[in-house]
Amino acid sequence: MSTLPRHGSFLPPENRMAKSTSRTRGRILSRLTVAALAAALVGTTAGAAQAGEIPFRERTAELKSVSPAPQNAPQNAARGVARAAEEGVRQELYAFAGPKFYWYTPDGKGGYQARDTKNNTTWGTLKFLTHTDRDFDGYTDGIWEWHTDGSLYYQDDLGGRRVGGGWKIYNTLFSPGNLGGAAGYDVLARDASGVLWLYLGYGDGNLTARTKVGSGWGQYTQITGRGDISGDGKADIVARDRSGTLWLYQGTGDRKAPFKGRTKIGGGWNTYNTLVGTGDLDFDGITDLVARDTKGALWRYSGTGNPAVPYNQRVKIGTSGWNQYRIIA
Repeated sequence: MSTLPRHGSFLPPENRMAKSTSRTRGRILSRLTVAALAAALVGTTAGAAQAGEIPFRERTAELKSVSPAPQNAPQNAARGVARAAEEGVRQELYAFAGPKFYWYTPDGKGGYQARDTKNNTTWGTLKFLTHTDRDFDGYTDGIWEWHTDGSLYYQDDLGGRRVGGGWKIYNTLFSPGNLGGAAGYDVLARDASGVLWLYLGYGDGNLTARTKVGSGWGQYTQITGRGDISGDGKADIVARDRSGTLWLYQGTGDRKAPFKGRTKIGGGWNTYNTLVGTGDLDFDGITDLVARDTKGALWRYSGTGNPAVPYNQRVKIGTSGWNQYRIIA
């Protein structure tokens, strides 16, 4: 099991390669001050800051060079479910109110415990963050941080580093899990023209050059997912269109064509202003969905593992007040 820096072990970019010795799992967010960001960007010209810039690997690396996912990934996931039930800890929910950061730990009953806080005021540059699970055991052990200047950072138990620049061209970015069968979690990014791009993960936070998934994704107001929704062992995503209809895109495991044709889940989803793929919140081994409604209440949709009816009826897990957060991930 990975050991991760606890909340508050915030590493500036120039010190992020130092390994943390904290025993706290899952608490890995790094704080980036304006000065630290400026220091990280010194010497980076606008021309060099291309989306998908990977300074820690040769640009000639091809997709075929990416190692496959570990063979024990399903067994690790099963052990993660059992351990979560025993220990009462799984993937936390991160929330940001303005520049301040909070986190919620699963309560083992399908909801979250009262929030823990860390009063800091330097998260104003954070645009979004997304989790990764390096060893496929169901626990978060790394994150990518996406900032308003277009920089993408990664942090895990080994510290943190800048992955690359130029990511400002995207309006949506998240990791749904392992889509292409490579060593780690992958990243999906949608550009302003509605084209969706796939970056395969090496398993250490670094990413390959992007591969085009397809166009037309600008029709969706929310795209999310984390892990297997349909029960076939492959990572899936859901997308909500402007009419409020939610669609399921089942993963194929093929990086060249990572999704099957979409399947309609149902209408009425415009009642929510945020949808978050949380992983397995109720500890039944199936990934779930969390939704925040326009009044600020939080709801859980437990996954069924059935692509025809992927979610059970919603359950309220948070009363009003969740609208204070600009980011929930």
